Amino acid sequence: MSLDNSPRLSPPSGPKPMSYFVVPLIVGCALFMEMLDSTVIVTALPAMARSLHENPITLNLAITAYLMSLGVFIPISGWVADRFGARKVFRCAIVLFTLGSMLCGMAQSLPQLVIFRVLQGFGGAMMTPVGRLVVLRSVQKSDLVQAMSYLTVPSMLGPVVGPPVGGFIVTYYSWRWIFYINVPICILGLVLVTLFIDDLPPAVVPRLDIRGFLLTGVGLAGLSFGFETIGRGVVAPWLIGLAMAAGLLLTALYVRHARRVKDPIVSLALLGIPTFQASITGGSLFRMGMGAMPFLLALLLQIAFGLSPFLSGLLIFANASGAFLMKFSVHPVVRAFGFRPVLIVNGLLSALSIGVCALFTSTTPHSTIAVILLLGGFFQSLQFTSLNALCYADVPSRLTSHASTFATMAQQLSFSFGVALAAMILHLGLALHGRSVLSAHEIAPALLLTSLLPLVAVLLFLPLAADAGHEVSGRRQAAVFETASLE
Repeated sequence: MSLDNSPRLSPPSGPKPMSYFVVPLIVGCALFMEMLDSTVIVTALPAMARSLHENPITLNLAITAYLMSLGVFIPISGWVADRFGARKVFRCAIVLFTLGSMLCGMAQSLPQLVIFRVLQGFGGAMMTPVGRLVVLRSVQKSDLVQAMSYLTVPSMLGPVVGPPVGGFIVTYYSWRWIFYINVPICILGLVLVTLFIDDLPPAVVPRLDIRGFLLTGVGLAGLSFGFETIGRGVVAPWLIGLAMAAGLLLTALYVRHARRVKDPIVSLALLGIPTFQASITGGSLFRMGMGAMPFLLALLLQIAFGLSPFLSGLLIFANASGAFLMKFSVHPVVRAFGFRPVLIVNGLLSALSIGVCALFTSTTPHSTIAVILLLGGFFQSLQFTSLNALCYADVPSRLTSHASTFATMAQQLSFSFGVALAAMILHLGLALHGRSVLSAHEIAPALLLTSLLPLVAVLLFLPLAADAGHEVSGRRQAAVFETASLE
């Protein structure tokens, strides 16, 4: 499929005032709901197991079922959004996700919980890529960097806020309320989407690529299942290996299939766009490191240093605070320097922000830890936002739904693989030291090795052109203005 001479991502006609701010925040809050739900359930698993008279390890199927549902349905999300309209699908996704959440809260057995989590996963699979598509089609191209910064922050808060919120609800109320808290967010989201987001009409779409859907959906589900369960002792190793082997095989078969059909469900031709390719390949390595960091940091603070979950959560929250500070400066930074220098220099700083955590000891002042995590959150969030904006900078308008689906698939796999890789490094460290209980001697080296991932990602940003994504960053306009002023 040729991408030459295709229309670029064009701004919508007559966007609403402040759409670069309002629309991303509305979509971001829906994504926050999804990320919050995914993390609070981990904290509530022991209480849920006692209530349902199940083993906590067995109850982990509720998490696995959700992830596999995401894997199956994410590939079809772009086609559905084009066929029925992005805003309509996004609203339906919020309703389905919340309905599944309510049913989970009313579940009386493990089979019921698993079925309702699958329904929730279907809604979540539509929410993330379609929500991002709504943002892409609702803001001016010149506002895309700022829009992505507002979209990123709420979704980053979910994993940070989830554990303390889940712990508080389970301790003082019932675990069922972790699913009911989505209801008011759903109602508010539906009202805001209706009021502030323009109706995006359906487009003429090709026939659904059913074979491609099955190959990508089942393949992604197998890989997600393997990455999420490896090294956790909840599933037999042979089953994990079988799932991952099947996932890799089906993914390889899809690559072959996509090259032979006219309209594949996910267009691999997007990788021919240098900015998109750099965002996917380099971004995946970066996200692997970022996915592993909270996992390792929580282990370091709670298990190695003996801090309470609450104090540990407060320190890690400093990381999210840095992300909040970033949103006020991302556009000026990218506009002043351009994407390539920002991704290279800030990538190095992000890698350093992970590696320096390996130097923490039980005697390190909490204020020092908080400041370092605050700065790390700033650099990491700047990298996230830059990657998300660069990803769509040169994508033809007819392929934005494909790009959103592709990017979401890559992000899900990279975060999952990052945690799996960190878990494997920890198990290897325990084996080398001949111990069965984690300590800083295993966690600190894991943090150092994890910091190499965003470091390697920097190498993939070096081939980018100096003016890569300038139409989105505003760098080109700024340079023209400066030249005109000098003349």
